[in-house]
Amino acid sequence: MFNVFSRRTILGAVVSLAVATGAAHANPATDFVNSFGGRLAGVVNSKEPLEQKKKEVLPLLKENVDIAGIGRYCLGKYWRTATQAQRDKYLSLFDQVLVNTITDQIGSYQGVSFRVTSTTTTPEGERVNALIDRPGQPEVNMQLVIGGNPPKVMDMYGEGASLRMNQRSDYSSYLARHNGDVDALNAALERQLSAHK
Repeated sequence: MFNVFSRRTILGAVVSLAVATGAAHANPATDFVNSFGGRLAGVVNSKEPLEQKKKEVLPLLKENVDIAGIGRYCLGKYWRTATQAQRDKYLSLFDQVLVNTITDQIGSYQGVSFRVTSTTTTPEGERVNALIDRPGQPEVNMQLVIGGNPPKVMDMYGEGASLRMNQRSDYSSYLARHNGDVDALNAALERQLSAHK
């Protein structure tokens, strides 16, 4: 239905946090990445079964990723026209879709190495640049945008593409085909979640 999130982009970003071991130049954004990453690494690298890992990762994602902010951004101009009930339902569904996308693939990442190469201040937040290496696959350049107080992951870039921008484009296209009906988008997200189960 939706190309919800590029698995390589979203998983690379999460795994980059999970295996972060140090930063080129420490600052609050890289400190955040290393702290969050250390906690994720403890889960991802544990001997626990995959279902247990998913349960343990869930609160870390909710605490450290600005899921609601990403969701609002992805709805774009339709956020302003949606009713409060539509917004609430959409954010609840978006939260589940994003978390499913991340947690479904936790077991796929093994033997990953990661290094922070730089941090840049941008209007959207601190962009932490990193290189991710998986055995037998090309190295991936990933950027994590960190902002807010307390800090959270606000966006992720992989292969030059923004997770938020890609998803916003997909949702905008869908809504344009459905006369801007947020209920139609919510129904589509519900179908996606039902199929996931």
